[in-house]
Order: sequence, then structure tokens, then C-alpha cells
Amino acid sequence: MAVLDILLWPDARLSTLCVPVDQITDDIRKLAADMLDTMYAAPGRGLAGPQIGAMLRLFVMDATWKEGIKSPLVMINPEILSHSDESIEMDEACLSIPGVDAPVTRPTRITIRWTDLTGATYLREMDGAEARIAQHEFDHLNGRVHFDRLDAKARAHLEAAYL
Repeated sequence: MAVLDILLWPDARLSTLCVPVDQITDDIRKLAADMLDTMYAAPGRGLAGPQIGAMLRLFVMDATWKEGIKSPLVMINPEILSHSDESIEMDEACLSIPGVDAPVTRPTRITIRWTDLTGATYLREMDGAEARIAQHEFDHLNGRVHFDRLDAKARAHLEAAYL
């Protein structure tokens, strides 16, 4: 497949709400394969459509590949149905904001539903790194980057360091 260019913040597409994928076509399958190739080459653990200029509700992720076990997921039209009351703050990186980690607080567990490339629907509870990655990529589909989850002072400091 192909390694695609990753958009860098503050590209306006990274702040844009994505549209649902209407049907799973060969073009969508190729896009997902290219996104996985791009994510692994970057090297990242997740990549959302808007990060490569595809304004669709689609992301790919693999929470375990850096530990030597590939477990790629392609999530089409994902929905986070619930999340735990328990949350944790951790530094997050973003392929669209290279070199700038941000301390982000997120729920430790989520329940997410999505469609895969075959059209099958999945419902899964995720925790740990998998839940964090899915939430981060889901934010991208809603036009949010990790800077958007910071208070004004922390955001201004990190933006100044990045820009």
C-alpha cells in the first residue's frame, strides 16, 4: 500500500467534524490499508481520517504492535457508548503535533461500537492503552486534538513551544 502525508496542526481540517462513512467500498478498504501503513511508518499507535485529509469517521489503531504483537483495528463510524467514572492523567503524543506531549485526563475504560471493513458491527469494552488510543482518535473525528483538552495556561505554553 502507501504511506500518506500526515497533516500538521494547526491545519484547519484537524478542527473539522468528520462525516460518516456511507458505505464500505474498495476505496475505503484501500484508505484503511494506507492509514495502517502510515501509522506503522510514523511510528504511531493510532491515526484518524482527518490526520491524512480524509474527512470521514474512520480511524485505525494498534495498541500492542510496539511490544511485538500486531493487533490492528479499523473502526468505521465508531461511537463511544459509555465510559468509566474513574479517569487518569497521562501524557499523550499526536502524530499531527510531533514532539509535543500533553498531559490529558481521560476515562480509564470505555465501551465502543464500530463497523469493520467487512460491514460487521462490534461492541467492546476497552481499558488501558487501548481505551486511551481509541478516545484520542475519536476526538480527531470530532475536530479535537489533545491541546483542546488542556486548560488555557497549559495549552498556551505547549502551543508556544510547538509554534
